[in-house]
Amino acid sequence: MAALSVRRVSLFLRDRRLLLCAPRCGYRGDAPSDSGRDMLEIPLPPWQARPQEDLSTKRARLLYESRKRGMLENCLLLSLFAKENLNQMSEKQLDLYDRLINEPSNDWDIYYWATEAKPAPKVFENEVMEMLIEFTKNKNREKRLRQPDLEYLVENTP
Repeated sequence: MAALSVRRVSLFLRDRRLLLCAPRCGYRGDAPSDSGRDMLEIPLPPWQARPQEDLSTKRARLLYESRKRGMLENCLLLSLFAKENLNQMSEKQLDLYDRLINEPSNDWDIYYWATEAKPAPKVFENEVMEMLIEFTKNKNREKRLRQPDLEYLVENTP
């Protein structure tokens, strides 16, 4: 049986400063193995190309989908990539980017491919993935700490 040790929190005044002694909590022992029976995988509908969508609508949708991801790292990476590249992409490149950000069901996969932590599947090895990989390298050492403002993006959309 694992033991859990906890000390009380104590407050005291030293040199006119209030110091907080946080409790030290520790868990000793092994966690029970996880059966995985409580995991539920929700099937996603398959990605479908939208050949009838006009380019301005496609750019606006891809911009939105680049900003609203399942994880902060991809929100930053893809929204900044979209800001820099969507307006110059051809229709073919937009279709490749659409498939890249919408077909994989796991955002971590996209992140690992973009950072080259894992190789991208053959279906995603294309010019847009190369552009994303180069963008991810951040050779100019830009500060990429927040998503671009929407006002800027809307004003500069063709």
